[in-house]
Amino acid sequence: MTGSLESAQELADALPDGVVVADADGTVVLASQVAARMLGSSIEAMLGCPLGEVLALQDQDGKAWHACNTPYVGLATRTAVPEQPWLLPDGTEVLVAARIHRASLHEPVSRVAVTLRSGRGRARLDRERSDLVATVAHELRSPLTGVKGFVQALLSRWDKLSDDQKKLMLRTVSADSDRLSRLIAELLDVARIDTGRLQLYPRPSDATVLVRRIVDSVQAGTSRQVELVVEGDLPQISVDPDKFTQVVTNLIENGVRHGEGTVSVTLAPLPSTADFSGVALTVDDEGEGIPLELRRRVFTKFWRGGVRGGSGLGLYLVNGLVRSHGGTVVIDDAPGGGARLMLTWPAEDRTGPR
Repeated sequence: MTGSLESAQELADALPDGVVVADADGTVVLASQVAARMLGSSIEAMLGCPLGEVLALQDQDGKAWHACNTPYVGLATRTAVPEQPWLLPDGTEVLVAARIHRASLHEPVSRVAVTLRSGRGRARLDRERSDLVATVAHELRSPLTGVKGFVQALLSRWDKLSDDQKKLMLRTVSADSDRLSRLIAELLDVARIDTGRLQLYPRPSDATVLVRRIVDSVQAGTSRQVELVVEGDLPQISVDPDKFTQVVTNLIENGVRHGEGTVSVTLAPLPSTADFSGVALTVDDEGEGIPLELRRRVFTKFWRGGVRGGSGLGLYLVNGLVRSHGGTVVIDDAPGGGARLMLTWPAEDRTGPR
């Protein structure tokens, strides 16, 4: 029996979370080093003591974990206490869950196993949510302010404005509305990528036609030069045209926003040595580029390069949409010293399980 207890202790100490186990009488029979450290005690001091005394955990109102959850009483069908945030004696938050063991529904509780996990992961998640709220609020406020301002001007000064002034204001309102629609679509797609619910509707498409349309659209809204180069005979690609347009628009606008000089877009057939047939799309700018040590962070949420704003979701979305199509995304240095983003788009449908 001693050997099995020693083995159980070794296993408990090897776990990343704290573990406390009590027997049918509510007496602690096993405690891990992590649990002892969290609770500010020692394994020796915890063994043989009542579970309620060992788990010195309180909520914001000063109530104790054991008194609130009463693991030894209640319905016989209860098998667990769900994970909850509690405070250690030093005020640090931990996430606590418990498993309640019975030999059968007709017998009393035979064992209660409690786990204690650091609340840092929860705090990080809360920070990410706060970042998302702040980002969305900031990105929505700018175009909304423009829309509201021009609409108020049109309503209050309609008779005093010339037709050209009215058209300019309405075009600006339309552009800001489009920007809001794109941001909302981005946020929805990010959520779908995160939850694995992204739906794609791929069909054979002409990359040249789609990209030329995007280049013309972006060029109409900027004084920067955006050029398109098509090399060789391109096969059709299997993509969701709306998502493809979203990705390429994002990349070209990103090059315009963060680069300098000309933004170059190149389309070329993939070489025969590639893993699949398709088209390579390359976007080069003439800005400062992306340092090698930062390239792994570029495709994370809320990453922003330079000082020219943006939601920080664009490249995360680009990476998710391209990979959902079965393609790849690579960052390199552009010949002019800026950033180069190279995308591959497959000719065959690769959106299914791989």
